[in-house]
Amino acid sequence: MRATELRIGGLARLSTCDWPGELVATVFCQGCPWNCSYCHNPHLIPAHAETGLDWDNVLSFLKARRGLLDGVVFSGGEPTLQAALPEAIRETRALGFRIGLHTGGPYPARLEAVLPLIDWIGYDVKAPFAEYERITGVPGSGVKARKGLEMVLESGIACDIRTTEYEPVLDRAALARLADDLAAMGGATTRLQPFRSVGCVEA
Repeated sequence: MRATELRIGGLARLSTCDWPGELVATVFCQGCPWNCSYCHNPHLIPAHAETGLDWDNVLSFLKARRGLLDGVVFSGGEPTLQAALPEAIRETRALGFRIGLHTGGPYPARLEAVLPLIDWIGYDVKAPFAEYERITGVPGSGVKARKGLEMVLESGIACDIRTTEYEPVLDRAALARLADDLAAMGGATTRLQPFRSVGCVEA
């Protein structure tokens, strides 16, 4: 699929937090199959929402930032929802940028397809894998998230595993169960990140 078909819900032209230690632009891809109650970007959940950005405009901006930015992060929403993602990444790499990806792993096969193009991954782990449905609202989502994380860990790509600490849906006992799940995956650990109420419908 052509990169021009990538649906873009937003663009952060300069970010120091989306890829720790790197100066990047962040492309927010429209659409996510999950409906987490604490999502702070709920406007990015609908796959076909009207957006004011297109890939050609983003690419023109990136061409003007060569030599000024370390990389480009594809975030969301959920970037791997979109079939145009691999080609958009290739076009970005061709400009000389390193590539970061934010994902929750809902599409393991699509994630596997882009792994060779990725330099760094921010992987969002929502909960103990057996308890995903109560957060995402989607049956079987924990199975896919676990599979995606297994592939990322096996790839050797630099990865920041992080979990949003939101007490109403993830208490201390659940965090302990999550830690056990990750320990069983070769000793992986997650970094707890604070809940952000800005933009969250539930807050």
